[in-house]
Amino acid sequence: MDALVIDNVSKSFGTTRAVENLSLRVPAGSILGLLGPNGAGKTTTIRMVMDIIAPDSGRIEVLGGHRPAQVKDRVGYLPEERGLYRKMKVLGTLRYFASLKGIAGEQTSRCAWQWIEWADLRQYAHRRVEELSRGMQQKLQFAIACIHKPELVILDEPFAGLDPINLDLMKAVISALRGQGAAILLSTHMMHHAEQMCDAIVLIHKGKAVLEGKLEDLQGRWRTNCVVAEMEGDREFLGALPFVSAVRPDGQSVEISLTEGADPQALLEAMVSRVRIRSFRLKSPTLHEMFIRIVGGKDAQNP
Repeated sequence: MDALVIDNVSKSFGTTRAVENLSLRVPAGSILGLLGPNGAGKTTTIRMVMDIIAPDSGRIEVLGGHRPAQVKDRVGYLPEERGLYRKMKVLGTLRYFASLKGIAGEQTSRCAWQWIEWADLRQYAHRRVEELSRGMQQKLQFAIACIHKPELVILDEPFAGLDPINLDLMKAVISALRGQGAAILLSTHMMHHAEQMCDAIVLIHKGKAVLEGKLEDLQGRWRTNCVVAEMEGDREFLGALPFVSAVRPDGQSVEISLTEGADPQALLEAMVSRVRIRSFRLKSPTLHEMFIRIVGGKDAQNP
C-alpha cells in the first residue's frame, strides 16, 4: 500500500513556480528520497503534504486517502525549521509531545525515557532544551517526530548539525523504522546520504522532477565510462593507452576514464600483462553526477 501519494501537484507564490506537476508515491516499508539543491521545491512539497499550505492543483493522499489533519497521530514530521520550546526541560518536552500524539498514562514517561536513552540525553533529561547543543536538539526533535511510532515519517533535512557518530545513529533508526513497516519521505540536498539509504529517489530542480526511480535502475541507465581499479605495480603506462582519456589516483585505487565507445575489456587486457590486479569494476554514476548531466553545471547548485 502507498502511504503517501502526490499526484500532479503544483504550487506558485506570485510569479514564482515553486513546484510544477510533481508526482510521487511512498509505499509502506520503504524510504523515498526527495532530493535536489537548496531552493528546488522540496520544503514546499513537504508543507503541502502536511497541509500547512494548499497546492494550487493536483492531489495529495496520506495513509489511504486521508488528509494529514485527519491522521495526524499516524504521521511523524521533522520540519526543516526547528520548533522546540526552549524553556521546557527535555523529559517534559518528550512527555508533552507523546501526550499530544495520543500516548497516555505511564506510557508517556516510558516512551520518553526510551528516546532519551537512544539520544544519549540522560544527563540532560531535567535540563532546559536551550542548554542542548544544536546536534542534541536535532536528535530531540527527531525523537519527538517518531515517539508515537508513526506509519508515515516525513523528514526535512534531518541530518543538519549532526556529527558523524550521531549521523550514523539517526540513519540506523530511520532504517529500523523502515524495517518495522513505516513509509519514510526523506528530503535532503545531501545526495550521498540518499544513495546509502533510499529505496528510490525523486530528484527535483526548479520545482520539476528531473530524475526518478530506483537507484540501481538509474545507475544502469547512466554509464560513466569510467573504471575503478586497485593494482600492484607501476601504473604510469595507463595514461599512454590510446583509449584512456584520464587517470586519477584515489588512495589505493585509480579511476580511469575511457574515451567514447572504448571497451573496458580492452583496458583489462592491457593491464593484465603489466600489473597485478586486485580489483576492477565499472564505476556507477553518483546521483550528483547524474543531476549535473541532466540540468547542466551552470544551473545546478552544489547538492
